[in-house]
Amino acid sequence: MYTAAVLTVSDRSFRGQRPDEAGPLVCSLLEEAGYSILETGVVPDEQPDIEAALVRLADQTGAALVVTTGGTGFSPRDVTPEATLAVCERLIPGIPEAMRAASLAITPRAMLSRAAAGIRGGTLIINLPGSPKAARENLEAVLPALEHGLKMLLGGPADCTSAFS
Repeated sequence: MYTAAVLTVSDRSFRGQRPDEAGPLVCSLLEEAGYSILETGVVPDEQPDIEAALVRLADQTGAALVVTTGGTGFSPRDVTPEATLAVCERLIPGIPEAMRAASLAITPRAMLSRAAAGIRGGTLIINLPGSPKAARENLEAVLPALEHGLKMLLGGPADCTSAFS
């Protein structure tokens, strides 16, 4: 199917003070959906570090999909959306909208998510929350549509008339 990379954004996980639980969970969910994981990584909540990692993953690994986990909340150090927006050429607002809508059915706190999604070259970048539970719920909300989006992004035949069947 498609290739993916998973990037965890967490000061504590980067420093080895807390195990990364969301990143491995996201990898597992993507592998179950048929994705091949090319690379995983952990970076601190520093916008230049996040941007550099996203650019490298999108431009050098050949990943069709880059998924981040963490850094999408209200904390002053939560800058993953800003880093994502800085490196993307085109935004995909429907993905975070769908994730928030699905999460709102579970908790009103979902409206506090600042997740972003966009395209850099031939790579779709999606931000997920850092909580393993929330990362699972958000990824599961959009996973069924990703194959169609990636097929269009990568220039394959994608019949838009059958997209909603």
